Amino acid sequence: MSENVKSEDNATVELRPDIDLNDPKLNLKIAAERLSIVRYVFLVQIEDGIASAAQRASLEYADAVLIGWPENESPEIADLTDAQLKTVREHMDLMESYIAKYTQMEHDGDIDGMTDTLIRITERVAEVRRLYQPDFPLPTFAEIRRVVQDEWDEDMGKIDPKEDNPTANEIEQETESANEGGEGGKA
Repeated sequence: MSENVKSEDNATVELRPDIDLNDPKLNLKIAAERLSIVRYVFLVQIEDGIASAAQRASLEYADAVLIGWPENESPEIADLTDAQLKTVREHMDLMESYIAKYTQMEHDGDIDGMTDTLIRITERVAEVRRLYQPDFPLPTFAEIRRVVQDEWDEDMGKIDPKEDNPTANEIEQETESANEGGEGGKA
């Protein structure tokens, strides 16, 4: 059974007996869950259109940071010093401030702002993961962006509006030319 209490900001918080609030690895779990939610919100926002290279890159960066996320009990997770735990808390605070901005951007329909802020949120989560899992290789946003931009440029290069997607005017001109050529032969 859970119990509800008031937090410092007077919000109602549900206390669950299965969560140890003193667990120094709890922030690792929270960081992953927060990024997963933000990532999903972003995906919903961009799913109706064709995602830009920047949007794709920010989404793929979040995916790369979340992939293979360890369980808190994993032997891959390092025990952190007090100084490292303080650094984790700083990253978590920054992450939460970016999430607050992100929420407002979502409300305002600012997809470009959300794109940039998703990157900032993901960077904070990546730093938390690096502290807990120092041997796990995480890509940087710049690395992801280069790969995605190359793919984007290649995809865009495959689109040739003259060959694949003629305009209505071009179709009409081609039809008239064909008709004139056919009629001229009969006269």
